Amino acid sequence: MTMPFFSTALIHYPVYNKHKEVVTTAVTNLDIHDIARASRTFGADRYYIVTPVEEQQKLVNRIATHWQSGWGASYNPKRKAALDIVSVAATLADALADLKTRTQLLPKLVVTGASSRSNSVTSDELAGLMKEANNSFLLLFGTGWGMTEEIFDLADYVLEPINGNSEYNHLSVRSAVSIYMDRLFGRR
Repeated sequence: MTMPFFSTALIHYPVYNKHKEVVTTAVTNLDIHDIARASRTFGADRYYIVTPVEEQQKLVNRIATHWQSGWGASYNPKRKAALDIVSVAATLADALADLKTRTQLLPKLVVTGASSRSNSVTSDELAGLMKEANNSFLLLFGTGWGMTEEIFDLADYVLEPINGNSEYNHLSVRSAVSIYMDRLFGRR
């Protein structure tokens, strides 16, 4: 079996706020760096940051460019390698179109979230499906209080939530990405 072809995407719109209103969340420097590093470590081809806000897109590109060329690239080549897979998309549809152009395949969408759903698959089940499929996959991670139902309706797979040993369940998205990546692609 071969390593599945996959990419990751951090969705900043459309997501919910704590009042279940659809909002756009702000891009954070930590999410750019840490999710790029986790994505690269586990073999993702691309890490999309999805935001319709032009100033936020410029911020991502400015940060990525700093580490991809010039002083930042020579200062920290490993950071450069991680940020080389970062790509900004205004919408999820734009990210999907880019992946389809690059792979000639319409990727299967894998949606994550903190709440249980009846149609969820386990990490082991998804890892098996991904290894056997002749397709690409896009793993979606939400910000704010989670992705909208419209995104869940588009999903080919919904990955079961990460649950700890307490009732508290509010991981940072950076932590969740790393845990899911290890469960799906880590060496055992």
